[in-house]
Amino acid sequence: MSVTLQDVQAAAQVIEGHVLNTPFLHSRTLSELIGAEVWLKFENLQFTASFKERGALVKLASLTEEERRRGVIAASAGNHAQGVAYHAKRLGIPCVIVMPRFTPAVKVERTREFGAEVLLAGEGFDEARTHAMELAPSLQLEFIHAYDDERVVAGQGTIALEMLAAQPGLEMLVVPVGGGGLIAGMATAAKGLKPGIQAIGVQSARFPAVYSALKGGTAQFGASSIADGIAVREPGTIVLEYARALIDDMLLVDEGDIEQAIVMLLEIEKTVAEGAAAASLGALMKNKARFAGRKVGLVLTGGNIDPLTLAFITERGLARSGRLVRLRVELRDLPGSLAQVTSRLAGLGANIEEVHHQRTFTQLPLQTAEVEFVLQTRNHEHVTQIVDALRAAGFNPRLDE
Repeated sequence: MSVTLQDVQAAAQVIEGHVLNTPFLHSRTLSELIGAEVWLKFENLQFTASFKERGALVKLASLTEEERRRGVIAASAGNHAQGVAYHAKRLGIPCVIVMPRFTPAVKVERTREFGAEVLLAGEGFDEARTHAMELAPSLQLEFIHAYDDERVVAGQGTIALEMLAAQPGLEMLVVPVGGGGLIAGMATAAKGLKPGIQAIGVQSARFPAVYSALKGGTAQFGASSIADGIAVREPGTIVLEYARALIDDMLLVDEGDIEQAIVMLLEIEKTVAEGAAAASLGALMKNKARFAGRKVGLVLTGGNIDPLTLAFITERGLARSGRLVRLRVELRDLPGSLAQVTSRLAGLGANIEEVHHQRTFTQLPLQTAEVEFVLQTRNHEHVTQIVDALRAAGFNPRLDE
């Protein structure tokens, strides 16, 4: 393998002053919940809200004057696009970005704001990348790969240098994996400085390309994932060499694990993490025994998430934790019946968010109505208390799962 610790250290000099050395902070609450000493690297605080700036800048800085004059092209679901576009504009390099057709609008617009020409092509990252690679020679543009490039790998590895400089006692790095460039660079740097440290990769169960390649299975892919930044069907050829040599383990997380982690980071750390960034915390929550008692460093790789998607995930997270419930109650269709129920709910400490009163579209007997409440509650135990109290009062409550 040709990328070394020295290459990563050289990359750190290239990006110094142009990319943030982001905060690396201990989370007391997450540490207590997981039973490990958890440290978070806030790469979502970069100017483009993603770690991708690092590798993009190192690659751009290596171009010849002629290559800079002609310009560059890249393919990305968003974060690599913004990193390339921002630093290309800063360096005066013309830039074209190819993004999948269903990329969240916030990422597309942000990339255009950085001065790049954006082309939408393909259903996912792999098709967009193929289109960009086909365009590159005809337009005489230098293709900037999102992960399968040694200079990009070296740039991403600078994160590990910063983490170990701040906390030399780290025992594990838990890193989201899409194409694998981030974990390849970080593992190269970390093991160069501290050979005993473990590099644990995390992938979405819907896109287990590297997991399957290392475990020897055949990958089965889903149509999409909330972790779109790591929804990659084909890992890099260069990257797989590093993965086989340097990754100590690979873990898979489901969509629910990722959504839960996004909500936890928002509530506990007051930080916005996109799906890919939250995957590593999802893995810790899902595999607590695997990390118990260890000093673990997580990378919050990015914060570029559509606000509507974040709102939807937040509501689903509240529902999972028993703080938002939908309750159906049968009652006599008589004056005052609804008031009796709402009065009891208020007395039980439930806040009514929505009410739907149904008489017509129901199989209930005449003079009986069904009322659907959306309630703000404290937890699952509180929900059980509400249901039991309504049942004891003669109502017939039913929770919607």
